[in-house]
Amino acid sequence: MEEHLVAGLPRAARVVQVEEENYRTKTFTLDLELQARPGQFIMAWLPGVNERPFSLLSAAPVAFTVARVGEFTAALRGLRAGDRVWVRGPYGNGFTVRGRRILCLSGGYGVAPMAYLARTAFARGCEVVAVIGARTADDLLFVHRFASLGCRVLLTTDDGSAGLRGLVTDGAALALAAGPIDAVYACGPGPMLEAVAQFCREKGLPAQLSWENKMRCAMGICGTCERDGWLVCRDGPVEYVEPGCREAQAILPSG
Repeated sequence: MEEHLVAGLPRAARVVQVEEENYRTKTFTLDLELQARPGQFIMAWLPGVNERPFSLLSAAPVAFTVARVGEFTAALRGLRAGDRVWVRGPYGNGFTVRGRRILCLSGGYGVAPMAYLARTAFARGCEVVAVIGARTADDLLFVHRFASLGCRVLLTTDDGSAGLRGLVTDGAALALAAGPIDAVYACGPGPMLEAVAQFCREKGLPAQLSWENKMRCAMGICGTCERDGWLVCRDGPVEYVEPGCREAQAILPSG
């Protein structure tokens, strides 16, 4: 089997573009293409430093967004065009596009898989409403990316410095009031996803939620990413909530 088809083996790739997103976040594009769905993730490795998971912003070419949160991400953010990084994956179960008018909810760094999903949904003829939430206006990410796709974009900030003062669920309520929604998709911090799940149950909306957790193997072996008996890397990262269902469940690929 060719090396690029073996998901468990790291392969070397070169950085071809680095984009500054905000004061602590950069997007890296590599000279590598993968067969992957929105919501799946890769493991990026720098020999002698560490390895960490990143949601895909794009698969062809591979692109992912890095925030400065520790030693490894600081080293990764120091890469320039032409530098090498090692990648393995893709891993996990991604999103499944359902319905004609969908709502994408992003909190913090959860914008990357949501942007990939929005682009995929538009290619299938869907209408996409995007709600982007952050602590402050300076922390907002990808507003231009969603807008350039043709999404209707709503912003929420904790301090009201941009858009609506409040949470992404407040933005979701505004979007729902403006017209029917067929499905809700979300990625962000755990408390945000729990609130989105509750919102969708109350409104009778199906939801797909992408969870984040610490990972090591990314293949369901080590158990590092276990969450309430559920392995985020293998069983997720996407879960779905159906109307009338009290618990989220793993979502399986469908084509």
